[in-house]
Amino acid sequence: MKTIGLIGGMSWESSQLYYQLVNRAVREKLGGLHSAKCILFSVDFAEIEVMQKEGRWDEAGERMAEAARSLEAAGADFIVLCTNTMHKLASFIQGATPLPFLHIGDATAAAILRDGHQRVGLLATRFTMEQDFYTGRLRDKHGLEVLLPNGQERQTVHAIIYDELCLGVIKEDSKQKYEAIIRRLVDEGAQAIILGCTEIGLLISQEDCPVPVYDSTTIHAELAVEAALTVENVR
Repeated sequence: MKTIGLIGGMSWESSQLYYQLVNRAVREKLGGLHSAKCILFSVDFAEIEVMQKEGRWDEAGERMAEAARSLEAAGADFIVLCTNTMHKLASFIQGATPLPFLHIGDATAAAILRDGHQRVGLLATRFTMEQDFYTGRLRDKHGLEVLLPNGQERQTVHAIIYDELCLGVIKEDSKQKYEAIIRRLVDEGAQAIILGCTEIGLLISQEDCPVPVYDSTTIHAELAVEAALTVENVR
């Protein structure tokens, strides 16, 4: 079994989901007392959030590179960045270490395409929805058509992520707001919905949505386990 290198803490609420998911998946696949071999480098999200807000992306990128180098030194075999938004800085990680990097956008797109969907609605942070590093990759590399919430809806989705979900706060009225946005995207033609922020799965599940939901956190974690277990057999 290979060792999964996790860059987390953005937020730790979603990073703990990654830890649970990779360990449960390994136990399900191998049985008994098996669990995932993994190393977690968890950053202080308060510092990262300020860099995001102030547009200090290069500085945040250096933090991601430092985390990747630390995971390599600790013995990780590949890198998983436990957040969608910070994939804006994937190049910093890939430039810092020769270790394979599992991109969350590629993992999510592959799952959607396997099921035959082409037009997808995206819920994510404002950075992920409005900047091209994520929607552009889904469009240009994978051929997906991405439908976004309108301006006010994007602000609502973003605020709920940072002011509530990242703090572990779950509100029924926020869930209802997300459900209304999802319904509008479906009315516009979305065949599926991407939960493109690793915290959104804390609030929204398949039962809340009239079309298939693709939770990027779960898909990414499953890919990490597949990568860890296909390299060598485990006795």
